[in-house]
Amino acid sequence: MLINLRTAYGEELLALAKENSRVVALDADLCGSTQSVVIEKNFPERYFEMGIGEQNMISVAAGLSLTGKIPFAHSFAVFASGRPFDQIRQSVCLPKLNVKIVGSSCGLSDFGDGATHQSFEDLATMRVLPGMTVFCPADAVETKWAVRQAAAIDGPVYIRLNRNDLPVLFDEKTPFETGKPLVVKEGSQVALVATGTMTAIAMEAAGLLETKGISARVIHLGTIKPLDTTALAKAVNGVRGIVTCEEHTIYGGLGSAVAEALCAAPLPMRMVGIQDRYGQSAVCYDELLVHYGLTKENIAAAAEKLL
Repeated sequence: MLINLRTAYGEELLALAKENSRVVALDADLCGSTQSVVIEKNFPERYFEMGIGEQNMISVAAGLSLTGKIPFAHSFAVFASGRPFDQIRQSVCLPKLNVKIVGSSCGLSDFGDGATHQSFEDLATMRVLPGMTVFCPADAVETKWAVRQAAAIDGPVYIRLNRNDLPVLFDEKTPFETGKPLVVKEGSQVALVATGTMTAIAMEAAGLLETKGISARVIHLGTIKPLDTTALAKAVNGVRGIVTCEEHTIYGGLGSAVAEALCAAPLPMRMVGIQDRYGQSAVCYDELLVHYGLTKENIAAAAEKLL
């Protein structure tokens, strides 16, 4: 079954707003796409349209948080993390304010608009900020959990969302915990550590490896920061090596986070991600995933080379 992550996000944001009057939404002229439109339609007095001005949006969100509100600020991931970086650093993270930043249409998922609208570096720029929690959910179920968890955290949070229909991997009983890895498939030889879109593709890669007699463990990291290093070391215990899988540049994202976390007792690693390139337009999302090597075949090949 496929469910759109933006749809799931909007449903949960609206449910949260109905329960908690402190929840407000801000948007940078993209509310129909980011789904903050659900707040505009149902709670217009709690919705703030900031126009194409992410810098001002973050500054206003910071101010709203000082009045006791829980602001969710929305834009495409490339704009939500890039254009207002100074305001996020100085006005949100430095004073540790309770602002939630939602970066929609992450990675290659805005396949039609090309390089200017595709974010390959947002995990790196957001996780480097002290005190920032970074979520990258894999499916609709985890997206709804991330909304709830973000609201419960007293401090800055970044949520990275794909814009497309993705497979449902989890259910309501899945034991998500901030910072904890989740083993979604057992295996003994190699660990495929994935986040976001790539977790479903890593599952397919594990199946492909099985046909070649290779046992692959699949580990999902829905939290990029903070990362429980002890839990991660336990999750990869016993394998011969690790392949990280992310729809993001290989510099500073999931692969870097895993390498940093395991540096005290390192394992051989390969990183499947975007190789120091910008994006481009395409006819469909899958075409870009193939072009940039974010496929089950490429993950499986990386695992075979590592072993």
